[in-house]
Amino acid sequence: MSGSESRAQAIYQITNREPIAIKKTKPLDKIWATDAFTLVKMEESLSKTAFKAVKKSVETGAALDHATADVVAAAMKDWAMSKGAKFYTHVFYPMTGATAEKHDGFIISDASGKAITEFTGSLLIKGEPDGSSFPNGSIRVTNAARGYTVWDPTSPAYITHTPNGSTLNIPCVFISWTGESLDKKVPLLRSNKAMNSAATRVLKLMGEKDVAPLNSSCGAEQEYFLVDSNLAALRPDLILAGRTLFGAPAAKGQEFDDHYFGAIPERVQVYMQDVEDKLYRLGIPAKTHHNEVAPGQFELAPYYEAANVAADHQQLTMTVLQSTAKQHGFICLLHEKPFAGINGSGKHVNWSVGNSTQGNLLDPGSTPHDNLNFLLFCGAVIRGVHLHGPLLRAVIASAGNDHRLGANEAPPAILSVYLGSQIEGVFDQIRDGKIDGSDEGGIMDLGLSQILPFAKDPGDRNRTSPFAFTGNRFEFRAVGSEQSVTGPLVAMNTMLADSLEWIADELEAELKGGAEQTAAVITVLKKLMELHGNAVFGGDGYSAEWHKEAVEVRGLKNIPTTADALPAFKSDDVIKLFESTGVLSPRELASRFEVYAEQYILSIEVEAKLVIDLAKTSIYPAAMRYLSDLAMAGASMADMDIELDNSAAKTIASESNAMMAAVEKLADALAKEDHGSEEDHMQFCANDIRSLMDEVRGHADTLETEVADEVWPLPKYQEMLFIK
Repeated sequence: MSGSESRAQAIYQITNREPIAIKKTKPLDKIWATDAFTLVKMEESLSKTAFKAVKKSVETGAALDHATADVVAAAMKDWAMSKGAKFYTHVFYPMTGATAEKHDGFIISDASGKAITEFTGSLLIKGEPDGSSFPNGSIRVTNAARGYTVWDPTSPAYITHTPNGSTLNIPCVFISWTGESLDKKVPLLRSNKAMNSAATRVLKLMGEKDVAPLNSSCGAEQEYFLVDSNLAALRPDLILAGRTLFGAPAAKGQEFDDHYFGAIPERVQVYMQDVEDKLYRLGIPAKTHHNEVAPGQFELAPYYEAANVAADHQQLTMTVLQSTAKQHGFICLLHEKPFAGINGSGKHVNWSVGNSTQGNLLDPGSTPHDNLNFLLFCGAVIRGVHLHGPLLRAVIASAGNDHRLGANEAPPAILSVYLGSQIEGVFDQIRDGKIDGSDEGGIMDLGLSQILPFAKDPGDRNRTSPFAFTGNRFEFRAVGSEQSVTGPLVAMNTMLADSLEWIADELEAELKGGAEQTAAVITVLKKLMELHGNAVFGGDGYSAEWHKEAVEVRGLKNIPTTADALPAFKSDDVIKLFESTGVLSPRELASRFEVYAEQYILSIEVEAKLVIDLAKTSIYPAAMRYLSDLAMAGASMADMDIELDNSAAKTIASESNAMMAAVEKLADALAKEDHGSEEDHMQFCANDIRSLMDEVRGHADTLETEVADEVWPLPKYQEMLFIK
């Protein structure tokens, strides 16, 4: 079957599929966290002493002893086996950003040869994967390969199911034999510890007597595309690169603004509800789903959780989205820009900081000008973004996100802070050395008796800001949809810890000098705004005027590509930031630069190879076949003395030749061996390789609009985006 015949067959199968069968689901209270070994289940199955120890560890970070681990392991095994589990796995998150796991059976044999089960505290606590087989930035090599996975009791174990059985999954950290972090979780836990220490210091200086441990929280909105698997199977670029490397725009895109929050197609809604049932069973609080802006694009958003648990749950959510899509005849695309010309996908990370005694420290309350704790913590964020904007850009850097950042769909690659008019007004007053009050939102009354008046928010929203205050949290909007949230969370926690330490030093000096508390806070924040207020911007982040002002007037950095962003990990100020807070050693930080640079280079090289392959084996043959058809038709018409317009044939011949010439240039560029440093290699990929890929694509996409539809082998945008 030819490529065009396969495409036609795929469309037929989609449009003639069986009606969706009605599936009854259980109420939320019957399924919630049934597959998670939560504190509630621990309380039911552990002794009071063991449960008290585990709860204290989860809530305060207190150490557990091996005797308690033995008790937890026995209870965890019994619970897992009652749910059909014969295997367990230590789940960890290497620097690839993906999820890794090695499965072991509970089974051992005794002296008589009988099969019995065993799961001790030592098996729960530690596993030993090969540390050199994961990207590690030269921390581990083949002749020094030992690595450890170590149980993280702050994140609940959970069960995953297949048709043939179940597996107990144990969230873990991943470290080397020499103690360095090889994963994304250890830095997150360390960053939260550093933030807690600095925040506690500030709160005690503010006179708070009872200060519970502080934690950051996270709610990550996940955008994604769904494409029918019959069509996706005919697109090697979607399968191997996660995005379309070729494709002319459909006649209709998103210009009618009719997809955002539109009625959800029945097949998609059935998929969404299936995803959410699975997430609920795992204790993941999926709260919102809807159509996104682009056709074929959707979003899932959870409720907020402690950052470490939220990060684990976010990884699990991506896995569930993709595995469930296959069961419904879709593939779920998490790439930041799977289709050119329409909006790509982000993962907005909603982030705040709080505890059980002071509450959410980023909640201004009804009178933000009187909430001194809020002003200090918000000020710390402003300082952090201003000082460490390049770091924040580096932790969201990827080959995929480069396509999205800065377009009229995603925040620009300039890191600024949006506060909203009310909070920005308060900080403007502080910069002037006083606080007179703050604006209120007022009441929205439409003058319609059937529409109830409601309290209006005091500030607007700004979708062009990469780092926006949204009422009681900051929303890091520039994070890519395929990325782990741990990198952004680590950066935000660490910069906050650093800024809170600076504030504590300044505040302590003012108070020791005899200043009254409110006056001391205003003095410290006034200095902070004079030094770092340039990071605050409430206008249109997409405008050319802002880009010019940000760089030329305010001294902010515009960092357009990953090749430009990743060297921030090697800068002295970032090395000092992570070392002084104890989050990452210089060696651990250097390993991250090496790993992320390699991933960037490999991603672009894989795409380039696909471009060459598809152009040579699919697009060029289709163009030649159609050109041959036109030639035969022309000869036939000539025999009948009918003159045909041969402009189409000339265009196809010209574009085909130009495409293959560009393919040859791309192949020659890929064959280059000496790139100098990693930084030089990344720049070569960002500039030379990508521009050559775009050149090939330009000719190929023109051919798609000229070659007969029945000959074209690759599913088109209009099919992949609109047929559901």
